[in-house]
Amino acid sequence: MAASPQSPAGGAGRGSGSGPASPVAPPPRSNQILRDLAGGSVVISILAVVLALIVGGILIALTDENVQAASGYFFSRPADTINAVWVSVSGAYSALFQGSVYNFGALDFAKGIKPLTDTLTFATPLIVAGLGVGLAFRAGMFNIGGQGQMLIAAAAAGWVGYSFPLPYGIHLILAVLAGIAGGALWGGIVGLLKARTGAHEVIVTIMLNYVAVYLVSYMLRTPGLLQAPGSNNPKTPAMLPTAVYPDLLGPGYNLHAGLLVSIAATVFVWWLLSRSSLGFKFRAVGVNPNAARVAGIDVKRSYVTVMLISGGLIGLAGVAQVLGTVTTGFSSGIDAGIGFDAITVALLGRSRPWGIFVAGILFGAFKAGGFSMQAGQGIPVDIVLVVQSLIVLFIAAPPLVRAVFHLPTPGVARKKKPVTLAKAVAAK
Repeated sequence: MAASPQSPAGGAGRGSGSGPASPVAPPPRSNQILRDLAGGSVVISILAVVLALIVGGILIALTDENVQAASGYFFSRPADTINAVWVSVSGAYSALFQGSVYNFGALDFAKGIKPLTDTLTFATPLIVAGLGVGLAFRAGMFNIGGQGQMLIAAAAAGWVGYSFPLPYGIHLILAVLAGIAGGALWGGIVGLLKARTGAHEVIVTIMLNYVAVYLVSYMLRTPGLLQAPGSNNPKTPAMLPTAVYPDLLGPGYNLHAGLLVSIAATVFVWWLLSRSSLGFKFRAVGVNPNAARVAGIDVKRSYVTVMLISGGLIGLAGVAQVLGTVTTGFSSGIDAGIGFDAITVALLGRSRPWGIFVAGILFGAFKAGGFSMQAGQGIPVDIVLVVQSLIVLFIAAPPLVRAVFHLPTPGVARKKKPVTLAKAVAAK
């Protein structure tokens, strides 16, 4: 007996008198958009910071003496332990906030916002150095030579800053340009070796860091080079007033015009990557250098060019250190670890200019508030370094953050399509 058109064998729904069953409607596109946003890079970066602060709070509680004492009789009076944990963690993060954003204990508003200006001062070299590292990342180059590029830039800018009595304005511009040139030269060596010999940029930048450290140390100990005349200390003379960044809010604050330079540098890098053909070439090389070469892009020239620009941006960080916060002469420790912190800033900012800008301010707040935590609450400043390291850890492991917060993986429900080089570059 033949199957009826309305029977299951005939393909229609059971007991249905109509035609074939209508196909199931696909889920709304808004659902996929929400999934992509929830699991996107911006949310992952924010949650990585939150998760790092949570783990940092646990470490603060574990190292607090009052918490340790209260935990000894936890089962008899658990509320005491909970209260001690709350007092320890909230006090530490409150001190971090008041040391980096606003001091509620200040006598007036002018003194209350000083922590915020300190945060922006610390953030200034981190932003420009992070931009340099992030730009190299976008071109597929891992520039970890920020320390060396900063030192060479600081030496060049400092030498111009104290050696030549020039009119105000001209002197500052020349000193800044000298610093940019010094950093660009040190970064350009890496790009040139990568392009000509295929040398790995990680090894070259590490070695050049050592070369810069010992070279600058030698010059600081040699009369006639960088050492102050008549001094036995490895330190330069004081910068001339005409070569110093002007104060933005007056002498009562440390904030200087280097912040405006960092904002201009952020706009420049955004324009370079998003609106220029050179930035398109950088991104194409970063996505796939072989495909970029087939498309007619000179990959070797791109390596040299991007490292020149990257080194110049990192050189601005050295300039900010010499002509902004340290105007009485500098020593070999002028880099203050900024060259390596810039890698963390670039990672947190996802190598996007404005993301790096925000990440630089965040890490500037950590630097400014860390001292307040140590002074006001007795919290070791190393805890702040642990939090920064945890941020890098969680940023480098998005699946871990998604698993902790039960976030969806963006794009998993979307059918994959062939991606051309141009589309891949535009997405990156």
